[in-house]
Amino acid sequence: MLERLVGDGEALRLGGRRLSRAELRAAVQAEAARLGAATGPVFACDHDQVAVLVTVLAAIESGLPIVIADSEQPRPEIASVPEGAQLVVMTSGSSGTARPVARTLASWTSSFAPLAELIGARRDEALTVAVTGPLHVSMQLFAALHALWLGAVLVDERAHADIVHATPTVLARLVSTGIRPRRVVVAGAALPVEVRTAAGAAAIAVTEYYGAAELSFVAAVDHARDSAGTLRPFPGVEVQLRDGELWARSPYLAIGYSGSTGPLRTDEGGFATVGDRADATADGGLIVRGRGDAAINVSGTTVLAEDVEATLAALDGVSAVAVLAAPDPRHGHVPVAVLELEPGGEITRIIDDGRAGLAAPQRPRAWYVVDTLPRTTSGKVARGLLATALAAGALDADRVDRA
Repeated sequence: MLERLVGDGEALRLGGRRLSRAELRAAVQAEAARLGAATGPVFACDHDQVAVLVTVLAAIESGLPIVIADSEQPRPEIASVPEGAQLVVMTSGSSGTARPVARTLASWTSSFAPLAELIGARRDEALTVAVTGPLHVSMQLFAALHALWLGAVLVDERAHADIVHATPTVLARLVSTGIRPRRVVVAGAALPVEVRTAAGAAAIAVTEYYGAAELSFVAAVDHARDSAGTLRPFPGVEVQLRDGELWARSPYLAIGYSGSTGPLRTDEGGFATVGDRADATADGGLIVRGRGDAAINVSGTTVLAEDVEATLAALDGVSAVAVLAAPDPRHGHVPVAVLELEPGGEITRIIDDGRAGLAAPQRPRAWYVVDTLPRTTSGKVARGLLATALAAGALDADRVDRA
């Protein structure tokens, strides 16, 4: 990446700091020299976003694997990474149960040119590119590295940026506050039609893509050129639908997890899935439905229902629990909890303890107590039946967290 930091022009404006290309190059070289004696993975876990970027670039320059994690969470215990892995990013930076996803650098850089073409950005064009979240979030780190590859100025100030990388929630905020970038690249959650329409009315070109930390790019659409708004396979990606489950094969796939397990599955043909559901359109496009009933996208952060359930089920007084997704106008979806209590279970204490033990995106926004949770014939809690009941309002009388 250092070959892109040529000349003395401006490189970045992040966290109130400004660095020229020469200054950034010198900082990376100094950090690479310091890392020279490293024998294991390098960790980039810092609240200073410039420091995170410098460490990542220095590790790349030194050929060392780099683990990027949230500085506000416990440092992940990763003693080694899979063979060939150069980057380890977390599946959801603000979740206490984030999973480390290992990938090669090429699995990202090979998508740089196709993305640039899709968003109409030329290398060495005078561009300002804004990230809208911390760099331990994989989509934001990718955006930062892509901006440097373009030769653009990387910023975190959105007001005057040419291109902004954002979640749908952030795009809605840009529109409502009168900020008008040339283009917004949207990911992290499905883009609501009303937000897309409002952005178009504000003359903001919107590129939307669907992917996952484990899969990287899968499908994308330029809404400025495609009025139908249909996601189509990203260049270089082969897509298959198997009983409604979305599988992809591409040079962008991750290697796997580092010392952890997760939803990623692969087959002998090189295809992979994280369990997301999708439908095919008549013209060859895709409608992505999400990860069934097991994952909840909260403003771009993937919250796995099983992780929240495990935390709540461990609390004294909880016999069983199901965590569901409920629509939310601000976050897209939020988790809600339906509990079956043991005799004497104190719901006020359970709610307080549950909230304290979960990261912000994981915390249920509503709590329900039922006598008995419905179960399948195999004894598992029937989330589908509960989701139907929740949507129909049949659980309203069981809600216990109202003021």
